[in-house]
Amino acid sequence: MAMNKPTRRSILASALAAGASALAPSHLPAANPKPKEKTVSPFELEEATIADLQQAMQTGQHTASSLVEQYLRRIAALDRRGPSLSHVIEINPDALAIAATLDQERKIKGPRGPLHGIPLLVKDNIDTADRMTTTAASLALAGSIAPRDAFLIRRLRQAGAIILAKTNMSEWANFRSSRSSSGWSARGGQTKNPYALDRTPSGSSSGSAAAAAANSCAAAVGTETDGSIVSPSSACSVVGIKPTLGLISRSGIIPIAHSQDTAGPIARTVTDAAILLAAMAAVDPDDEATRNSQRQPDTDYTRHLRHDGLRGARIGVARAKAFHFGPRVEPILDAAVAAIKSEGALVFDPVEMATAGQFGDAESEVLLFEFKADLNAYLKNLPPAVPVHSLKEAIEFNERHRDREMPFFGQEMFIDAEQKGPLTSPEYLQALAKCRELTREKGIDATIQNHSLDAIIAITAGPPTLVDLVNGDYDSGGSSSFAAVAGYPSITVPAGYVFGLPVGLSFIGKAFSEANLIRLAYAFEQATKIRKPPRFLATADLKT
Repeated sequence: MAMNKPTRRSILASALAAGASALAPSHLPAANPKPKEKTVSPFELEEATIADLQQAMQTGQHTASSLVEQYLRRIAALDRRGPSLSHVIEINPDALAIAATLDQERKIKGPRGPLHGIPLLVKDNIDTADRMTTTAASLALAGSIAPRDAFLIRRLRQAGAIILAKTNMSEWANFRSSRSSSGWSARGGQTKNPYALDRTPSGSSSGSAAAAAANSCAAAVGTETDGSIVSPSSACSVVGIKPTLGLISRSGIIPIAHSQDTAGPIARTVTDAAILLAAMAAVDPDDEATRNSQRQPDTDYTRHLRHDGLRGARIGVARAKAFHFGPRVEPILDAAVAAIKSEGALVFDPVEMATAGQFGDAESEVLLFEFKADLNAYLKNLPPAVPVHSLKEAIEFNERHRDREMPFFGQEMFIDAEQKGPLTSPEYLQALAKCRELTREKGIDATIQNHSLDAIIAITAGPPTLVDLVNGDYDSGGSSSFAAVAGYPSITVPAGYVFGLPVGLSFIGKAFSEANLIRLAYAFEQATKIRKPPRFLATADLKT
């Protein structure tokens, strides 16, 4: 592994630290005492996979009803008590009744498939036509019950899954303020990272990733516009799949931008994420983008879970400076590259992403334009009793309820978006064309074509930073934007830890290459087995 050269500043800091240690009275505690773990009761379903849960139901050890009861107790022990993760925002009051019906069906007909009776959590911006609300974690939509399920929710229910609860999230999917704290919402408070409670869970699918990591569900569903699946998955040491735009329907999801929005699975293993992805992927007549997925008839992604999946694969390593990673992640990337080579892959290290850092302003312009248009289209169809029906009314609501909605950060992104014109504006069309050219033809496509690659790998995000409600998030690096802006798939898998803080590795590919990426990510996961369950430490363990 590459060693970082000591700098004058680091040498001076080491000398000062050594001197301070020598002068310190012997009775004083160590400068970095080992952080305390929050007491959490043992959990029978700790790290249980979907296959484990199905086996338990098959043998009669468990039923869907008993699984629901177990996960509800787990949520109660973790969410507002114990480590107080604030990762769940609302429980489905009908979950036990649904489970009982599925148990009866299993007895009479057998299971529908791998998700029959499996409790899942979904992000609070995904419509569920039940007694749970869908609010994007904002008080502005409090009481809003969707008139019908999002298409992906219908798919999950048809597969026999139980929607157990809604997860907390960065309010409005982290598109209200540039100074927000990821995982904070007016409805749910600050979601905490199960690995170090003072660290960010990242956003905006914060609760979904934290819940999957903490074993509060079998798996979860998140959404992403740019980084909101892969970044919290990396921060919480779980697997996240950001699929190709249009593989999963966007209908029934509170939007940011139709050119980048997608839902995707978050789970503890690649296998479970693949099962969940397969259940959600389908053509939706109400979402034109899903028509493109018709050319991908094979969505049985579990067929591609091969231990030798890296053998003969051509992998490019993106080490772009534009990703802004600190030096502590370099050994993790080096170790991942070594593991991939040992599994028989041909590695090209590094490969140049020639357009890195060239499209950020254009992406911001696209998101602002589309947010206004897409959010207005969603809000106008909400029932009359809901407080807001447009972006303008949401801005006014936040101002009226500033003490609860904006105690820490404002809504400058809302205000900027409201000032944008229609989607026929030349500024929007030019920015959209620039984004697609720089991330597709001159970005991912060009990089893959130049080296005949099967995939590009990159560190997903730097170690999770401290929660800062005063100043908002600060950047530890991230590689999500190429795939997000292009609308191409990426999968993040646990790759290592820095002082016990998780870091993920992303596999990035061309459009509708999910099956191939799952094959590669699964082989990497099985070869390395990096993931460790969280210990709910109060802070990072600086002695590891």
